[in-house]
Amino acid sequence: RQRAVRRGGGGGGGGGGGRVPGVNGHFVPDPFVAPALAAKENAVELSGISRAHWEATWSDAEVRGAQAAHVVGTWGATGAIAEAPLLERGEGVYLYDRAGKQYLDWTSQAICTNLGYDVPAAVVEAVTAQLVKLPMVYGGLGVTEIRCRMAALLAELLPGDIEGFIFPSSGNEANEAAVRIARRYTGKHKILTQYRSYHGGSATTLAATGDFRRWFAEVGATGFVKMFNPTPFKFQWGEDEAAATATALAALEEQILLEGPNEIAAVMLESVVGAGGVLVAPEGYMQGVRALCDKYDILLVADEVMVGFGRTGKFWGFQHYPGVLPDLVTSAKGLSAAYLPLSVVGMRRPIKEFFETTPLGWGATYQAHPVALACAYECVKHVLDNDIVQHAAALQPVMEQEIAAIVAKHPSVRQGRALGLFGCLDLVDRHGHYVQPLQGPSPEPVLKFRQALAENGIYGLVRPPYIHCAPPLVINEHELRDGFARVDKALDVLDRELGLAPP
Repeated sequence: RQRAVRRGGGGGGGGGGGRVPGVNGHFVPDPFVAPALAAKENAVELSGISRAHWEATWSDAEVRGAQAAHVVGTWGATGAIAEAPLLERGEGVYLYDRAGKQYLDWTSQAICTNLGYDVPAAVVEAVTAQLVKLPMVYGGLGVTEIRCRMAALLAELLPGDIEGFIFPSSGNEANEAAVRIARRYTGKHKILTQYRSYHGGSATTLAATGDFRRWFAEVGATGFVKMFNPTPFKFQWGEDEAAATATALAALEEQILLEGPNEIAAVMLESVVGAGGVLVAPEGYMQGVRALCDKYDILLVADEVMVGFGRTGKFWGFQHYPGVLPDLVTSAKGLSAAYLPLSVVGMRRPIKEFFETTPLGWGATYQAHPVALACAYECVKHVLDNDIVQHAAALQPVMEQEIAAIVAKHPSVRQGRALGLFGCLDLVDRHGHYVQPLQGPSPEPVLKFRQALAENGIYGLVRPPYIHCAPPLVINEHELRDGFARVDKALDVLDRELGLAPP
C-alpha cells in the first residue's frame, strides 16, 4: 500500500486524514535524568558550640581570630578592615579602642552619631520600657501609640502640608520607598538624579546614585537618568553663581523636555550633597528646580538622610533654600542618632490622601518598629530641648575660621566648605589636581595621610579627594578646634609626602 506524506497541516493544525507515524505527532523530549546530588553535611551538633560564647570577655587575639575567619567587609575589600581599631567604648564625642587609645569621631562615623556617645537617659528609659512592654509590632497588622506620636511630632517639625509618614529602617530603604511612592503616585517611571550624589546601597538606590558606587549595581535597573550638578568636576556653568545657576537650570529644562515630562516621576536631590563633598546649591538653583518641577508636573524628592535633624544649622537642609517645599522628604541617621536603625519618608497631603485608597506598594517587616521609634522620639525631643540645631549653627563660624586657616596653610588643600557642622576639604596634588579619583586607588602619599590621621586620633570616613568634617552635633568649641589641630598635623604629612613642603 502506498503512503503519501501530507503537506502542511498535522498535529493541532489543519489538514485532514490520518497521521503519518513519526511526523507532526506529539513532541517527544529527551528523557530527564536527574543529576546526582553532591551531598554536603548540613547538620550541626549543638553540643559542639564553643563555650567561649558564654564567656564575658575575649582576648584581642580571640577577637581578631574570629574577625579573620568569619567577618566580611562591606563596600571595599575585606582586607581593608583587617587592622581597623577594635573599639570598646564611647564617651561624649570620643571613641576608645581596647588599648585605651582615644579617637575624636570626626565624621560622626557615617554622618549619623549626631548626639555622640553619652546616650540621653530618656532614650535609655524609653527603649527599655518599650522592650519590656511590647518589643515588636508588624506595622501591617497593628498600630502603636509611639508610631502615632512620632508621626504627629514630625508633622509639626516639617513645614507646609508634609504630614504623612512611613518609617523604614535605613536611609537606603527610605529612598527606595520614595522612588516607589513617586512612581505609583504619578504613574510615571523616570527619576532624575545628579551625578555627584549618593542615595543608598540597594539595586534601586545605587542606580539612583551618581557616584562610582552605582557601577556595582546599575545594570538591570531602569528609569534613572543622570543630570549634571550645578558644581561639576571639570567645568563651570558660568563665571559667577548667578550665571552658573541660570545655565544649569536651562540645561535641566532642556533635559526634561528631551526625556519627556510625561515620563518623569520625580527629581531626587540631596538637599546638600553629602558624600560628594558637602556641596550647597548656588543661590537660586533649588528654587529653579522646584519651579521646573511645578511647570512640568514632576515631584521633587529631598534626600535629607545625612543633613536632616540639624546637621547644617537648620532642622532640614532644604530650609537653606527659601520658598522650596519638597513633595517627598527622606531622612534617617540623625532621626535616632544612629542608636537604633530607623528612617522616615514624609509626604505632602495630596500624596498621603492618594494612598488612603490606593495600595502604597512598599513595606517591610521592621517598618515602624516600636523600639526604634521609642528611641527616635526621645532623640528628637532631646534635640529640641537642648537647642542642638542652634548649637550647630553657632559653631559654623568656628568651622569657617578653622577651614580657612587650613586652606591658607596647606598647599594640598584647594578649598573648603562649611554649613553648620557639615564641612569638607578638597585635597589636591602638586599640580593642583584632585589628589586621587573618588573611587581610588589611593597613592602612597594619601596612604601616609590616612595613617597620620589615625595616629593623631582622628576617626571617621576618609574619602579622598575629600576630607569631611562632621563631628557629633554635641561637640563644643574646644573639642572642635582640637579636631582641626589634629587634622592640621596630618596634613603636614600629606604636604611633605606630595613634595609640597620640605621633608
